[in-house]
Amino acid sequence: MSRTDTLKYAGKTCEIYPVGSVENAERMPYTLRILIENVLREADTSEDAMLYANRIVEAGLSGVQGGEIEYMPARVLLQDFTGVPVFVDLAAMRQSAADLGGDPNAINPQIPLDLVIDHSVIADSAGSEDSFRCNMAMEFKRNAERYRFLKWSQQSFENVRIVPPGVGICHQINVERFAQGVMTRQQDGGEVAYFDTVVGTDSHTTTANGIAVLSWGVGGIEAEAACLGQPITTLVPKVIGIHLTGKLSEGVSAMDVALTFAKILRAKGVVGCFVECFGDGVATLSATQRACIANMTPEYGSTCTFFPVDEQTLDYLRLTGRSDEQIELVEAYAKAQGLWSTDANRVYSDVIELDLGTVTRSLAGPSRPHDQIPFAGARDAFNQICEARNLDMGKTVTVDADGEQVELTHGAIAIAAVTSCTTATDPAMMVACGLIAKKAADCGLAAKPWVKRVLAPGSHATQMLLERAGLAEGLGALGFNLCGFGCMSCIGNSGPVWPYMHDIANDIELTSVLSGNRNFEGRISPDVSQNFLCAPAGVVAYALTGTMDFDFETQPLGTDAQGGEVYLRDIWPTDAEVQAVLDEYLTAELFEEAAEGLYEGTPAWQELDVEPSDLFAWDEDSTYVRRAPYFDGMTMGLDEAKAITGARVLVNVRDFITTDHISPAGSIAANSPAAAYLSERGIEPEMFNTYGSRRGNHEVMARGGFGNVKLRNLMAEGTSGGWTRDLTDGEVKSIYEAACNYMDAGIPTVVLAGKMYGSGSSRDWAAKAPLLLGVKAVFAESFERIHRSNLIGMGILPLQFIEGESVDSLGLTGEETFAIEFVDYGTGMPTLPEPRIVHVTAEKEDGSVVEFQATVRVDTPTEGAYMAHGGILQYVLRNLVAAE
Repeated sequence: MSRTDTLKYAGKTCEIYPVGSVENAERMPYTLRILIENVLREADTSEDAMLYANRIVEAGLSGVQGGEIEYMPARVLLQDFTGVPVFVDLAAMRQSAADLGGDPNAINPQIPLDLVIDHSVIADSAGSEDSFRCNMAMEFKRNAERYRFLKWSQQSFENVRIVPPGVGICHQINVERFAQGVMTRQQDGGEVAYFDTVVGTDSHTTTANGIAVLSWGVGGIEAEAACLGQPITTLVPKVIGIHLTGKLSEGVSAMDVALTFAKILRAKGVVGCFVECFGDGVATLSATQRACIANMTPEYGSTCTFFPVDEQTLDYLRLTGRSDEQIELVEAYAKAQGLWSTDANRVYSDVIELDLGTVTRSLAGPSRPHDQIPFAGARDAFNQICEARNLDMGKTVTVDADGEQVELTHGAIAIAAVTSCTTATDPAMMVACGLIAKKAADCGLAAKPWVKRVLAPGSHATQMLLERAGLAEGLGALGFNLCGFGCMSCIGNSGPVWPYMHDIANDIELTSVLSGNRNFEGRISPDVSQNFLCAPAGVVAYALTGTMDFDFETQPLGTDAQGGEVYLRDIWPTDAEVQAVLDEYLTAELFEEAAEGLYEGTPAWQELDVEPSDLFAWDEDSTYVRRAPYFDGMTMGLDEAKAITGARVLVNVRDFITTDHISPAGSIAANSPAAAYLSERGIEPEMFNTYGSRRGNHEVMARGGFGNVKLRNLMAEGTSGGWTRDLTDGEVKSIYEAACNYMDAGIPTVVLAGKMYGSGSSRDWAAKAPLLLGVKAVFAESFERIHRSNLIGMGILPLQFIEGESVDSLGLTGEETFAIEFVDYGTGMPTLPEPRIVHVTAEKEDGSVVEFQATVRVDTPTEGAYMAHGGILQYVLRNLVAAE
């Protein structure tokens, strides 16, 4: 029978793959309906289509994780930190395809691939009207080589669009410009409509779920395979429903809801699940409030946080410039496929009730997004944190802050950042931020001089809104001048704190406050010990206090011109004030003007001289772009699989080790192996740039693996950062140096870890760097979804301790020599690995042996095929060359 039906919209007719053709599909959650449509459309045969569709329905009805399906997203989204290594790998694959006798042009994106250059700008300059120009100039000075490579990629690969620097961040550009809600393509002489779905190399790709675009983050290696036409193999997830009722109280923002979600869902345990919202409360949230909530998804570990299509969705698409025809298509398609917001009877694995009226103003910190703190009780919470850390709150240090001698103690705020990722997508929060700044400036209040203030809007539309509403001036008066259009503080690109604050960073615990989504240790700045998340208006408020040790309820912010005390409640804008600004200035014309010249770039971008070619001309002297080594010595045949024997422990860590701890990120420390590598090549320290900007150079990234200053490796107790004890000689040395010694001696290495290993961003280098350091397997009590997948993508074996067992319960110290039973992945055909439970022996120095079992977390047959080939890239390359 035919798998298609017809849909009429805007006077046109198109084909669709009706979800309703599958029995019981009407009872499925919204997200599983999208998966059903995907497999109906993408499966090779009708039999496969119904097999996968029925697996989805069976899982949905039973409320448990289901069987394997193959999912093909409609498009791929990249940012430049993860995008550069993607294109480096694609360019290396082209070279290897040629070396294997194939056509290099077989390596080419098969679905639309968008990249936004948004992660490279650093707030070197802040608090000046000239900050934006200075930061852009330095960005091009540091990154011209990378940008030439990206421009070559844009011209040399098909199906690629690149947004130059200085335009906005990928998530906001995605919802404002790229996302269509429903996509169409020509097929068999007619038009086929299908759901707009996307995977991205930034974990916060989830933002677009706020406008009903199913989206989630993947590793760069998965994204490469997807853009090359390889489906993402996944198990049908459990779907958790969030039943929203009520509406937000006065002065409560989407950020407060997002932090509430993070607390509730992290406690619930939703790793690997889909989350979707339903109920009367959904309609009370704007599309951009939903996007803010969806952005926070990785902070509680689920795959997505999805909102269905309704009038709010259509209004946003209309506001941001989609055509009337496109909006009619989205509405007609959503209603035909059961994605229109209703309270119909849907089956969920579990349902969580949340009355939006119970959400209060809040923060989260000092190092985890789900550690929510009531705004009204922030001072007490901060003091409890300090007490738990045994900090002497009576200790003070004196600094010269702009000519004024001031005494600071623990909690002094070094950075206050209005960042682009979580909150700038929502105009209401940015307007509230601008209003509180204007009112504060009008009262004669000033930010404390020791606070570095950063303003990084998510797109030109956001900045234009602030300017046209007369709010940018007030922000500037408080030192929140435009620093750039990029991620900045969220990813550690705040630039250096003021020099005198750097000098006291070891004497007192400095803090930061930002309107972002990540506050892990060492992420925002190596000089900052505690990081707190809150709405942009709260960031401005804290900049006025200069300290976290402040009670907004009882302490005045200062005095006005008449000597009257000014409290936060006096300048906090009302919802009506915010809405009045939005009604007047947030228009379709604003978004249209903001989108002009989206791909043109600045004169500096336009002047980059690049010629397209089939193969990239690698420069052996480059310190930014080097040919990836993953295909070196590769043949069309598979290497023989072997057991892992004689392995030593390179890193021994405990719970909640994030990809920030593993993947090189942030600034390159002057005493690091990466700095030594760059110095040997004549690079001056001021041009070291960041690890993120050098992700196209595997030599730098390998040297930075496990190098986070906050990493505590139990193999080198008493140290912090990238150190370990080399068990070949007993000396404590850099992890990179020890890894080189192990590899030179032919000794494989493993990692020991606790719960939630690999939480946080979907950094592919959190898997690539360990591979280049010789790591063959990782033992953990549990893995975060994306990181486990990335480990497999790079051919590293993820092994999970049996429930109830751990490094400590087994009495492991990390000094043992490990042997792991042989795992058979077959001959590269999709098959589950055998055995599923492996036997492990760990021999201690005295000859005694600890024996235990571990679960092989290679969960699908296709993942087994990736492991058989040594990784997903090798699998794809061999298949593409063989298919010619």
